[in-house]
Parts: sequence; C-alpha cells; structure tokens
Amino acid sequence: MTEHRHASTRPTASGPWVIDTRDIGRRAGLSRPLVRSVPGEGVGLLGVIAVPEGGEVELDLLIESVVEGLLVSGTAFAKVEGECSRCLEPLTDEVEVRITELYAWPDSTTDETTDEDEVSRIVNDLIDLEPVVRDAIVLALPQAPLCEPDCKGLCSECGGRWAELGPDHGHETIDPRWAALQERFSDDNSEEK
Repeated sequence: MTEHRHASTRPTASGPWVIDTRDIGRRAGLSRPLVRSVPGEGVGLLGVIAVPEGGEVELDLLIESVVEGLLVSGTAFAKVEGECSRCLEPLTDEVEVRITELYAWPDSTTDETTDEDEVSRIVNDLIDLEPVVRDAIVLALPQAPLCEPDCKGLCSECGGRWAELGPDHGHETIDPRWAALQERFSDDNSEEK
C-alpha cells in the first residue's frame, strides 16, 4: 500500500466543523442526519458582509455513504452583518445555502483519479465541513450589499444620506467664470430696494 498523497488535507481530530464518520460505515446506502450549530464568526466577505462575532452557522445536513465516499447534502443558514455599499449604513441579512459535497474514501477511484483541490477527502474517518460551507456562503453573499434595493447612496456634496435628505435637497454651485457677474447683479438688486 502506498503512502496517502493527500496528507495536507488532514482535518484536526476535533472541532465543531469536523465530523467523525466511523458510525456511518462504508456500506453504500447508510446515512445519518447532522443538525448542528457551529461558530461562524468571520464566515463571509470580511470588511463587507459576514457572520458577526459570536454568530453561528446552522447546519441541517444528511451524510450518506456512497460507493466512492460520503455525500453530504443539505443546508447551511447564518445571519450576517455588514455595511451598505452605497450609504454606509449598517445592515443585517440572512443567507441560506444548499450544500452538496462528495468526500472521497482514501484509495477510492475518485481519490486516486482527482487532484487534491477537485474533491474533498475523508482522512482518518474525519471530514471537515468548514471549507465547503465557508465557500458556499461566500459565493452566496453580495459583493456590494445594499440596505435597500433602491438605495440612492450619499450626496456627493455634503455626504448626507439621500434617503434622509429628501427630494428638494440640492447644492447651488456657480461656475466661477460667472461668479463676478452674479455678484454684480446681486448688488444692483439690493440697491434698488
């Protein structure tokens, strides 16, 4: 038997994201549900929108034994916080993603014929759900989150939020080439009064 070539993908033996699969077995058709809350702090687009400090990711999964490994399917749900990309107001949202991932058995045909980054692996009867769930959540989040779909953003002159400024808000700007002329007419109008 050859040394396993995927040693760098070895999950640690414990942690909320790591699942011990020995109780499922290798016989195709066996399965077990997995419902768990795991720490999700930092899952998302950091600095834009992500699971906040102390936040959790709710996993509702089914782990099924198949010929080539374990098929993990179900959903992951999390509450996220961020900042509107137009008006910079804080925002909260929810994200729910569908998870379907094959974890290949060591020395299976899938394990032997795929590159390390193509398929997740079962190592020492353990699977690590974090990379798969993290990637799914990141891909589902908007890169430019909005507080409202029609957020108008900020006034470029004063920096106020358009939603609070109202439709009559404006800034009168005078072309500097005409400023002297306007001052002349303003002086004439004040003299006539």
